Amino acid sequence: MKLMFKRAHVYFYGGCVGLLYFLLWPLFYYFSRKPSRYHTLNRIRAFWGRCSSGMAGFFYSFEYETTIDWSRPYIICPNHTSNLDITAMCIMVKNDHCFMGKHQLVDGLVTGLFFRTVDIPVNRESKMASFRAFKKAEERLKEGITMIIFPEGSIPDVYPPELDSFKNGPFRLAIEQKIPIIPVTCADAWKFHWDDGTEYGTHPGVATYYMHKPIETADLTVAEADALRDQIHAIISNKLGLKEDDAAAVAV
Repeated sequence: MKLMFKRAHVYFYGGCVGLLYFLLWPLFYYFSRKPSRYHTLNRIRAFWGRCSSGMAGFFYSFEYETTIDWSRPYIICPNHTSNLDITAMCIMVKNDHCFMGKHQLVDGLVTGLFFRTVDIPVNRESKMASFRAFKKAEERLKEGITMIIFPEGSIPDVYPPELDSFKNGPFRLAIEQKIPIIPVTCADAWKFHWDDGTEYGTHPGVATYYMHKPIETADLTVAEADALRDQIHAIISNKLGLKEDDAAAVAV
């Protein structure tokens, strides 16, 4: 019986997301037509995510290891355990931003509009397609737009989720473009909304996200990309293993 209600909650949340998406669709469509409008598009997307989550009882708690200078572009690297992570990043990242995600999202009913405009799809099975996607990411960074890239590439298949290995792309990109990289630890969203929620159902809760201090890459070489990748992986892994937060965090 409990699982039945949790699975019903999945569809209730999906209905909230879909209803608000279609109500806001004229705005999404208009502001996705030109790159000069992407700033407003992202603000509306954050509003949509916060409202649809709240209607289903999902809320977010954000903590920062240090104050972030949002006048600069960054590469944001969160671990990934829940579809809620996407909404959380839309709210947590305060400057102009876009996502890089799997190319299948282009065909999604809700995600398609964004991945045909502001966001960047990547087909990791094609070297040429991956190259084009990262060249587009370079252009966005040069325009001052922050890139949000989940370095695991997807949500791990195991439950409870384990931190998977990281792809090299975001770290090489950060070094080549001399862009600071920020790890984000997504701590507990999976406990009430794992993956897309369909297997175990969902229930209301507060998801905690911790943004670590930026790591500068200006003095690094491409040969050090693997070391940077391992450093970011260790930072998130250590944070996930902490029982108490010893860092001075600024809660919002």
